[in-house]
Amino acid sequence: MRNWLLPEYVEDILPLEALQIEIMRRQIIDLFLVHGYQQVIPPLLEYVESLLCGSGRDMDLKMFKVIDQLSGRMLALRADMTPQAARIDAHLLNSEGITRLCYVNSVLHAVPSAITQTREPLQIGAELYGHSGLESDLEIQRLMLKCLFVAGIREIHLDLGHVAVFRGIIKGADISRELEAELFATLQAKDVSTLTELCKKLPKETREALMLLPDLYGDKKILNYADSRLPDYLEIKQALNELNIIAEELESTVNQISFDLADLRGYHYHTGIVFAAYSDGYSNAIVLGGRYDEIGKSFGRARPATGFSMDLRELTRLVNPKAYPRGIRAPFHTKNIELEAKIEELRGAGHIVIMELPQQNNESLDCDRQLILHNGQWIVEKI
Repeated sequence: MRNWLLPEYVEDILPLEALQIEIMRRQIIDLFLVHGYQQVIPPLLEYVESLLCGSGRDMDLKMFKVIDQLSGRMLALRADMTPQAARIDAHLLNSEGITRLCYVNSVLHAVPSAITQTREPLQIGAELYGHSGLESDLEIQRLMLKCLFVAGIREIHLDLGHVAVFRGIIKGADISRELEAELFATLQAKDVSTLTELCKKLPKETREALMLLPDLYGDKKILNYADSRLPDYLEIKQALNELNIIAEELESTVNQISFDLADLRGYHYHTGIVFAAYSDGYSNAIVLGGRYDEIGKSFGRARPATGFSMDLRELTRLVNPKAYPRGIRAPFHTKNIELEAKIEELRGAGHIVIMELPQQNNESLDCDRQLILHNGQWIVEKI
């Protein structure tokens, strides 16, 4: 047996990539902390019902499930940490005011999100609970952009959508849940021929609006076009206005902003503005987020919420890799107080100091400097 083989879309993280991920993790978590976001560490394993609440239903097919030998109940390995953060806000912290949480840890997917992606993303994200205004949407999106800047990603394309546009359209017609689900899936796939068939028996105004959605993609001009062509419903007007405000606030900080009014990613999850960030040379979204005010209801405490998450492993692959830092070679010693003090001083300053071991080949040490004794003092010299 080849015991060293790993399952498909599962891989080891080797030293250089692991170091880059860890550096990026520290930078982003520090950024969260100075913005008032408190870190939580939810468990990897929970009851399925908890992970399927609210937003988690879209993750049902992505979750690994096992039977708990203690209770006999079904457990699942988390595929997304957002429902867990919502549970913590609803039941453990139980604050009446605004709560800001952040997290970073592995999640597991039964199937990869894309052919180039791992089944074990390293998810990092931030969530804001207790505020329903555009101000919190803007705070979250600005924080997301700062995370990308800190990670070294400068060329950013921001894609904005709003699920209230679709909801506003179907609200004006007597549409069953089954048909709503079919329309949702068809719009996500931008399958115009199937959409045409599904819309045949709908009222004219609803049919024309739904058929228009796949074409409502582009720059800021698309909002004016949508406003003139979509039904004159308050919910739709408000959604378009919110998108316009967000775009005006963020347009100076990104390379490009576009709108996709047929983007219903996480439709059963989100309730307002949704967004995705892209970078040049990479086809998949590097950040996903949006407003999801309904998720807390599943835990018995509805709270307005907005947030985002991203995969640290994917982020590091977008940044030019740096060489693993080289160290300082120190001679093997026992009870050499002066040498030990110098080594600890250097390590305390952030230098890598590797002590030689007896009979070790020095060429195996990845060092470009060494500690030598010179005139009674331990000094560092280049090799």
